[in-house]
Amino acid sequence: MLTSLQATEQRPPESAPDLLEQGSALLTEWIPTRPLQALALLVLALLLAKVVDWLVTRTLILWSRKTHTDLDDKVVALLHGPILRSTIILGLWAAAGRLELGEGSLRAIHRLLASAGLIVWTLFGLSLCTLLVRSAAGNPARFKAVEQSTYPLFDNLGKLALIGAAAYGLIVVWNVDATGWLASAGIAGVAIGFAAKDTLANLFAGVFIIADAPYQVGDYIVFENGARGEVIHIGLRSTRVVTRDDVEITVPNSVIGAGKITNQTRGPSSKLRIRLKVGVAYGSDLPEVRSALLAAAAGEDLVCKTPEPRVRFRAFGESSLDFELLCWIKEPADRGRATDTLNTAVYEGFATAGIQIPFPQRDVHMIGSPAASEQ
Repeated sequence: MLTSLQATEQRPPESAPDLLEQGSALLTEWIPTRPLQALALLVLALLLAKVVDWLVTRTLILWSRKTHTDLDDKVVALLHGPILRSTIILGLWAAAGRLELGEGSLRAIHRLLASAGLIVWTLFGLSLCTLLVRSAAGNPARFKAVEQSTYPLFDNLGKLALIGAAAYGLIVVWNVDATGWLASAGIAGVAIGFAAKDTLANLFAGVFIIADAPYQVGDYIVFENGARGEVIHIGLRSTRVVTRDDVEITVPNSVIGAGKITNQTRGPSSKLRIRLKVGVAYGSDLPEVRSALLAAAAGEDLVCKTPEPRVRFRAFGESSLDFELLCWIKEPADRGRATDTLNTAVYEGFATAGIQIPFPQRDVHMIGSPAASEQ
């Protein structure tokens, strides 16, 4: 008795197909005719569908309560339909086996039911794909590549992959020779790839730019050709930048991905260092020049106090002693105004201190011709 109970306790839980098989064996003993047996199996499958759906969803709901997001609750809600329909399809499969059908007819029915099950779970996969991608787009800190602008791309790619897998599954179920179809699809893919080469290059470059994030909306970037502006939009095909002249530039992402981009906003700090080059006359008092330059930087509100401005004596020029004033501003957008105010302050400071700003001079010596000298 005890051994029997232990064997019963150790027996693994039975699945829906096992229960249907046992029910089919019992019905053979209780119900003599096969049509009534099939009808009884179908009724049993309907009842079993409710029981299985309740057990599975109840277990998943208890598990989902331990998490901190509502994503698993939404997944559990999506599972109701597929579980019910799959159990009913299994019941129809078992019921069809009780009918006295020919081998060809039974095989066709089984293929139809398998196709129906495949469609049911494919539709579930499509809904689940949309749910997962939308959830990832709502968490950009964790999924950098998936955001609102790239959400349609990843959603469509996921659905396309599921539809392709479902189509292959249907081909396998119906035992169709897909060699010709696959060859045609390969040729079509190559042709489409060549035709949309530039578009695909921009598309993939846009995904990598969003994932790698070399710049973001609001950053000031400088292109290889010297163009500079603020990023206002990052799309899958192109990036839009507004220059300081209020001109909008649209740059294909493939060009940006293959080039060098200088981001003046990102880095350890958003501050930007500007360099102001100025020359003074030979013979000028160097400490006085340094003091005048530092005083010009200290009197400007746009110049940061930390790091402190500094002056460097760079070179002996042809007509001047070349100095460079280095100072930092808070935002790259202030570079133009800061350069203007610093130039003005330096010029006025040099004029007050009597420091000359030289300009190139050339002495021309006229040498007369021998004939002119004799005359």
